Amino acid sequence: MKITVSSDEHSPLVDAVIEEIEKRGHQVEYFGPRAGEGASDANDWPLVTVEAAARVADGRADEGVVMCWTGTGASLAANKVAGVRAALCHDAETARGARVWNHANVLALSLRATPIPIVREILEAWFDTPYSDDAWNLRQIARIQALEARTGG
Repeated sequence: MKITVSSDEHSPLVDAVIEEIEKRGHQVEYFGPRAGEGASDANDWPLVTVEAAARVADGRADEGVVMCWTGTGASLAANKVAGVRAALCHDAETARGARVWNHANVLALSLRATPIPIVREILEAWFDTPYSDDAWNLRQIARIQALEARTGG
């Protein structure tokens, strides 16, 4: 799979996320500053997040991982892109639920609050958990899609 990753600042968590995704055999496209780069307007969280999320929405990527200091801003920005269902996850069980019940296609993470050992657990749950296909859950996703169509995202 092709996975887009974004962050408004470079940190060891960014490196760990990219490394874990690549270890799973996925291709990564990264948006944000590289190691040693300082902050710039081009790397503001709304901009890099939308770059990553748009690729998921239009099919240039299969899924995404977006990060900012709290993860909240990245999840908000990603969810403004029609077709994206971003979930802010702080643990593996939340990531698992986001996949099963919400068919989340973008994972949002906090650079501040996510330890590297925990991000490994989150990514394992994320990639190992399929979307649910039972009638009740599919009906909920259809309702989200109808809301999105009515509100524009």
